[in-house]
Amino acid sequence: MFLIFIIVFDLIMALCMFLMGFYFYRSKGKAADYLTGYNIRSEDQRKKVNEGLMCQCYGKRMIVMALPFLLGMVLDFFKPGLGNGLAWIVWFILFVLLLIKRTKLEK
Repeated sequence: MFLIFIIVFDLIMALCMFLMGFYFYRSKGKAADYLTGYNIRSEDQRKKVNEGLMCQCYGKRMIVMALPFLLGMVLDFFKPGLGNGLAWIVWFILFVLLLIKRTKLEK
């Protein structure tokens, strides 16, 4: 029972990350409104940033952030729970790298 729960959880997390990344990638800059603090910027600050390119970059990174959960799901077949734990560790590292990239990109 635990094995099925962990595998389904990994699959749902991978699907959520992939769909969010795909939405950002295909939004043509409209998804920038969902970025924390971005929508409260002045129009002058927002015009300095290419929102379409920014959303495509973030979308690609979010799609890549789905991969640890897919790999974790495969690993969970052999060692239940280990794949999920490793997926979360890798995902957290990728998330921090995304935040660093966002900080550099939006300056």
